[in-house]
Amino acid sequence: MNRNFNFTKHKYFGIISTALIVLGFIYTFAVNGGFNLGIDFKAGVNQQVAISSTEIVPRTDVLDTLQGLNGVQVQQIGAKADNNFVIKVQDSGEDNFQSSIVAAIKTALEAKFGSSTVTVLSTEFVGGSFSSNLTKDVILLTLFALILILAYVWVRFHLNYAVSAIVAIFHDVFFLLAFIGVSGLEVSTGTIAAVLTIIGYSLNDTIVIFDRVRENNKHLSGEFETKVNTSLNESLSRTIITSLTTLIAVTSIFVLADGQIKDFALSLIVGIIVGTYSSIFVASSVVIVWTKKLKK
Repeated sequence: MNRNFNFTKHKYFGIISTALIVLGFIYTFAVNGGFNLGIDFKAGVNQQVAISSTEIVPRTDVLDTLQGLNGVQVQQIGAKADNNFVIKVQDSGEDNFQSSIVAAIKTALEAKFGSSTVTVLSTEFVGGSFSSNLTKDVILLTLFALILILAYVWVRFHLNYAVSAIVAIFHDVFFLLAFIGVSGLEVSTGTIAAVLTIIGYSLNDTIVIFDRVRENNKHLSGEFETKVNTSLNESLSRTIITSLTTLIAVTSIFVLADGQIKDFALSLIVGIIVGTYSSIFVASSVVIVWTKKLKK
């Protein structure tokens, strides 16, 4: 591409996406009632029910009906007219917890919405030790990966490049998590795989741009911001072609697949778009601001 877009003109563009992330998390906890944690990450009962009604049943009505249960969480899934809900109740440690809580959920809902109106679509149970260990392993794995990335970029480039790459990665991860929270997608092991995949994808894109910045910083004259803008334009064709070809493949999976694979593909689609955006606008903006402050 011979066009010369002024990307660095919008070096504070990341503030907009950061605001979207904050709004996404607010919506996730204030409206959706938190993340839709899969059975792998939450000890207790995970039950999906359908309530037969000619009217739309608000999520808050279901939640209010089950407020007496320990750590209850209600998510509405699918079209609102279907009145399908995922109900999660934390394990209280009592004997016969699973059988008693399943009966308690159905009894409470039928008392509120009428006899024979509640259909149990699925019921799952997971123990506390398994979910706790899995959550801990995921957090440690992600932190370890980020530390290795920071060290790698620091050694290959400089600290300002390394921190800029990490900031862009955090931006991508939090944006993807905000999207998952707003859309109500289930947080499962597939979600973790998608997050780690996007970390690698975004880092690769950022490294390509930073490598071009480093070369231009040696051979070109002028302000550092101009050199970064030149590097972004020189890398633009590669960035667009790589993102489009990857999106075509992932979109095909999203269209043809079903279940968790479909959710995994949707997370990748969002992550690829955001990762491309952050490499151009977020990582480059941070490195420009940091470098200017170092010179001062």
